[in-house]
Amino acid sequence: MVASPADPRLTRVYMDANATTPLLPEVVQAMHPYWMEHFGNASSIHLHGQQARRGVDQAREILAEFFNCHAAEVVFNSGGTEGDNSAIFGLLRRGDHFVTTAIEHSAVLQSAEKVAERGVEVSYIAPQPSGLIEPGDVRAALRPNTRLISVMLANNETGVIQPVEEIGRIAKDAGAFFHVDGVQAAGKIPIDVRKIGCHLLSISGHKMHAPKGVGAMFVRRGTPVESLLVGGSHERRRRAGTENVAGIVGLGKAAELAMSALEDGTIERVARLRDRLEDEILRLPGAGVNGAGADGRPVARVANTTNIWFNNLEGEALVIALDLKGVAVSGGSACHSGATEPSHVLMAMGLDKTRARASLRFSLLKTTTDADVDHVLSVVPAAVKQLRAVSPVEAGTLG
Repeated sequence: MVASPADPRLTRVYMDANATTPLLPEVVQAMHPYWMEHFGNASSIHLHGQQARRGVDQAREILAEFFNCHAAEVVFNSGGTEGDNSAIFGLLRRGDHFVTTAIEHSAVLQSAEKVAERGVEVSYIAPQPSGLIEPGDVRAALRPNTRLISVMLANNETGVIQPVEEIGRIAKDAGAFFHVDGVQAAGKIPIDVRKIGCHLLSISGHKMHAPKGVGAMFVRRGTPVESLLVGGSHERRRRAGTENVAGIVGLGKAAELAMSALEDGTIERVARLRDRLEDEILRLPGAGVNGAGADGRPVARVANTTNIWFNNLEGEALVIALDLKGVAVSGGSACHSGATEPSHVLMAMGLDKTRARASLRFSLLKTTTDADVDHVLSVVPAAVKQLRAVSPVEAGTLG
């Protein structure tokens, strides 16, 4: 909770962590020497280059622990979009079959559209009403020419955790490659690529308190993924381009802190705050949760995320109203901010357009406090009531 620079009297609370996160002080401290003293090119053999290379190598070792893989299987890149694109464009060719889901990030869905234009057959698996992908539906979609399956680990809008270990076994039995978009899971739940059984998994630094513009990808040894970028032998020829040394060091530090947070009770504390926020908001009439057992069975979600619908109002109007009161939330994926169409994730789950447009995502930072939640709860009911009083939306009863 901070004061607004524009109005020091206005308390500001940020609850849009799934869009991006601030750098933690420890991350900034780790990065600083690589902007100034250790500024060398990590490919140079002189002392300046060796200092930079040491930072990259140390970060690679940390990410290998984070993924539970060999250091040689870690590839640094610019973030989740590049990782998703690399898996899809790097493996699929005309005549192949690609299986993915209807709730993936646009980095996967738009890549799927592109490869379809190039002669790849694409199947999209619809989720259950809860937002969960049924592994049996993935199995049923397989064909003899299925080359790649791509399923996200945690959904960016609902937080629903997908059964990737079971899907990994399906991919293995089918002899298909398996890619996991781990962007929204990284730092929130443990990631073990050996247990998942995937060939590729991508993460993005800025979703876990590292800088924007840096990410990492697990690429299992022997996976014949073709590099998107050529021009140098960087990253063992798997991703050309001079390394973003400071960013990579920051990602390594953020991954180290994330592993600690998974063990020291931080994630459990965030889950309690999320649950309190959710429970109190649901006391409002005509409100409910998207992705929390809508089809009658419990669904696991990452600890920081809740997606709530509010009958008889427009979600975008509520985002603006809350922002004016100092609370930053989202109507869905930040990559579609300003879009007039409702969330493709919520629509795929079976919501109608009115309810999908009336849904907001609250996503908490690891640094969120009880006072932050108190402030949000102090402004949401009044904002909802005010908007409903003037809303032209007809979304049925408030029951």
